[in-house]
Amino acid sequence: MHKHDTIATLACICLALTPLAASAYVGPGAGLSLLGALWALIVAVAAAVIFLFAWPIRRMRRRKREAMELEEQERKRRNGQAATDAGEPPSAIHRQETGEPRTP
Repeated sequence: MHKHDTIATLACICLALTPLAASAYVGPGAGLSLLGALWALIVAVAAAVIFLFAWPIRRMRRRKREAMELEEQERKRRNGQAATDAGEPPSAIHRQETGEPRTP
């Protein structure tokens, strides 16, 4: 391209991007509708971003809680095994852990 063509192209682009006065009226109903839709879009995107970042944290907390529950079950099982070794019947240990009433 020649220098004059470049200048003419830039001039056309600048003129095309220059805002002109618009002979339009946006009433309050349309304006409020537009603002409501924009607000809903912003809230939806924000919620998506929050959930995207919260997902790994929730997963980590769930795995930690499951590991603690498994450890607690293992500890109870070992304590039950120790009580069984001491001569207490397993049914009594189960009643102690669950709070079930004694059956005949």
